[in-house]
Amino acid sequence: MNAAHVILEQIDVIKRFISKYPQYLGYAHSHESLLEVYKSGRTASLLGVERGHMMGASLSVLRMYYDIDIRYLTLKHTCNTPWADSSLADAPGRQPENFGLNDFGAKVVLEMNRLGMLVDLAHVSQQTMRDALAVSRAPVIFSHSSAYALCRHSRNVPDDILKQVVLNGGIVMVSFYNYFLTCNETATLHDGVRHINHIRDVAGLDHVGLGADYDGINKVPVGLEDVGRYPELLAEVLKDPRWSDEDLAKLAGKNFLRVFKEAEEVAD
Repeated sequence: MNAAHVILEQIDVIKRFISKYPQYLGYAHSHESLLEVYKSGRTASLLGVERGHMMGASLSVLRMYYDIDIRYLTLKHTCNTPWADSSLADAPGRQPENFGLNDFGAKVVLEMNRLGMLVDLAHVSQQTMRDALAVSRAPVIFSHSSAYALCRHSRNVPDDILKQVVLNGGIVMVSFYNYFLTCNETATLHDGVRHINHIRDVAGLDHVGLGADYDGINKVPVGLEDVGRYPELLAEVLKDPRWSDEDLAKLAGKNFLRVFKEAEEVAD
């Protein structure tokens, strides 16, 4: 079974699931449709692909993914592709293969820009982050990453790259995986708040969001066990006098919507 086969099967499952529970879920393929679903009181379902090798180093496959409503692509996961390095290239004892994003990788990013597909830099190496930010004509996302200055894990984003994100107009969405928050297996809600505030301090309010990754992690902070604890998280963030209710709205979703809209506007 090839990668495209797997993607098509998974999209079929998602669409059937949404159709079965339309009172709870709504299909989203643009920032406008995402907003419409949200305003209806339902959960918006936005399709994305994690792992660049799922396109098989083919821009044609990438274009077809967009045609079937894939709206973001995480360039890497836990392995390199022939065109970009994953975060494991920065892990102790590991070596990069591409030393960032190569020429074909740059074409992937630019084609995603042309389509209006969000470039997701979670899971990529630091050099790949820098290269993609230098190439991209549209704001990028880090869909589930945290602050390297607070936890020196290869999956997190260093301060110099946070500053590049500002210039790009993108967003870093904080993951609540314990090992990304504290670099060990235990963490609390307060550790999540520390990462949120650090990214705000370095990159600014408009460039921080939430990307817990609950579906992909097995160690979660005490007090942040699931999305049902977000009211407590936001209440804790609001204790800092710098934060207002409007700021919380940006953190909780408006920043992502802005990035999504701007990426659509770059498309031709």
